[in-house]
Amino acid sequence: MQANGEATHSLADRLGIGVNDAVAMDHLLSNAAGLGPTELGQRLGIRSASATVLVDRLESAGHAQRVAHPSDRRRQTVVATDHARVEVMDALAPLLRRVEEAAGRLTPEEAGATATFLRQVAAAMRDYAAEAGTGGKADG
Repeated sequence: MQANGEATHSLADRLGIGVNDAVAMDHLLSNAAGLGPTELGQRLGIRSASATVLVDRLESAGHAQRVAHPSDRRRQTVVATDHARVEVMDALAPLLRRVEEAAGRLTPEEAGATATFLRQVAAAMRDYAAEAGTGGKADG
């Protein structure tokens, strides 16, 4: 996981933002419908007031905007801007190019085994995350 952390730090540096801001942008970019400021704060493990400050920072930088919640007009949702999507993709381009180059060096058999492995790892990660909602106990 160290490589993932290093890549996140590099992305933050390339964007000229803090690591928490980069992680917040990842959450926003991964949720097209957006997230409430409180939910974003919970995902980052920060208090509501800190989440508000973070959203203000992202909004000032043009990376996020507050919009009306689709079903509750008393609430706000935070969404990533198109500017943020472009900026993040531009910053990630060198990494994505290197990943594609590495994938291109795999034989068809290696590519198939790798894809299967990654799907299984993703499923294990989802199961692990789902267990958090059950107090760490698996179903059954």
